[in-house]
Amino acid sequence: MKKLIAALVAGLFATAAFAASHAAAPATPATPAATPAAAADASAPKAKKVKKAKKAKKAAAAK
Repeated sequence: MKKLIAALVAGLFATAAFAASHAAAPATPATPAATPAAAADASAPKAKKVKKAKKAKKAAAAK
């Protein structure tokens, strides 16, 4: 019975080490791909702000 428990515990550690080593590797190449998307999101509020300013300017000219 002790050998069975020892084998299960050893398998658990091996699985955890294997999963931890493979989980971190794909994350590095994905980071540069996410950067342009973040830059596009940052420009969207600026475009909204410009549009809102034009609308306010037009409304002020109409008064």
